[in-house]
Amino acid sequence: MTRIALDPLVADLDAESAALRAAGPLAEVELPGGVHCYAVTHHAEARQLLTDSRVVKDINVWNAWQRGEIPMDWPLIGLANPGRSMLTVDGAEHRRLRSLVAQALTVKRVERLRAGIEALTNASLDRLAALPKGETVDLKAEFAYPLPMNVISELMGVDAADHPRLKELFEKFFSTQTPPEEVPQMMADLGTLFTKIVDDKRANPGDDLTSALIAASEEGDHLTNEEIVNTLQLIIAAGHETTISLVVNVVEALQTHPEQRKRVLSGEVPWENVIEETLRWNTPTSHVLIRFATEDIEVGDKVLPKGEALIVSFGALGRDEKQYGETAGEFDVTRSPNRHIAFGHGPHVCPGAALSRLEAGVALPALYERFPDLDLAVPASELRNKPIVTQNDLYELPVDLG
Repeated sequence: MTRIALDPLVADLDAESAALRAAGPLAEVELPGGVHCYAVTHHAEARQLLTDSRVVKDINVWNAWQRGEIPMDWPLIGLANPGRSMLTVDGAEHRRLRSLVAQALTVKRVERLRAGIEALTNASLDRLAALPKGETVDLKAEFAYPLPMNVISELMGVDAADHPRLKELFEKFFSTQTPPEEVPQMMADLGTLFTKIVDDKRANPGDDLTSALIAASEEGDHLTNEEIVNTLQLIIAAGHETTISLVVNVVEALQTHPEQRKRVLSGEVPWENVIEETLRWNTPTSHVLIRFATEDIEVGDKVLPKGEALIVSFGALGRDEKQYGETAGEFDVTRSPNRHIAFGHGPHVCPGAALSRLEAGVALPALYERFPDLDLAVPASELRNKPIVTQNDLYELPVDLG
């Protein structure tokens, strides 16, 4: 099996995803830092593995980890070994840690956040409208970033004053370019910041999910302080990164497909279709780290060996022709059915999917209603990906508001 090295600079994600699909459904890959693992790259096989109890989150199953081959200064160590939370356990323990978060993020409860999301969206649009006419705007920094960060922070009870430091630390956390000597301190700083937030909430509880997790731990659910801190970090990280990329990717897709944009803005095609097609075609999450095989598992005509690591390559499987037909590589807002798994599948499916969809479903129509002549300020070919193996993330999205 030919090993495919994932590009740490993410210079051409589409080409890399195509190569992974061609090598699939199970491809042998090398992560930045020379770490070997396998990637599932086809839709059907991904669904199979994501519900297979022989594929677990316990890093101690990983042969390379047991052999001491994964250094603590590996740039992706925070994703491979983020500490005990619902992300890193399975079975009954996973259900225990996930239950309170899942209850807080049901579709019905998330819908109650709509008015607040609309208010935050309108405030952001007002700030954009107040900018000097004709000025190029980084839509990612000025619109796509503040909304999900403010929403998830309000949900979790994180003070806005912590946002700049969170942004700085998460930039390092996700990047493959963080110098190894800075990784341990960055991880320690994240732990210190989130521990402080939890300690503050313990002393001054509020109407937020962090306070609810603390209360549950004191009422018999037996969450440890480490589990609460790690759960908070997980939700904040995942709860804003995916939505930022989703909003940015929808705008990029519509601006590079003017006929489809016209159909959407005329009301012929609902925004829900645009969001779902973007999730499939230009997914916010390119690769998800990391699972481990407890025994040899057949995947198509290949085998995922016992003790080896598996990543899920959503960027590759989102354009799998076996699932979506010959037009899998095309952006089509009329695609139906569109049964993608961009938010995962099985027990570890993203509990924040409804929230991300709601934020995008509020923000994007409002953006185009306020600025119907919005256009990219540079050719799409000049937009650059950030060096983040797990996220399909641009440095910036320069636009003219019109």
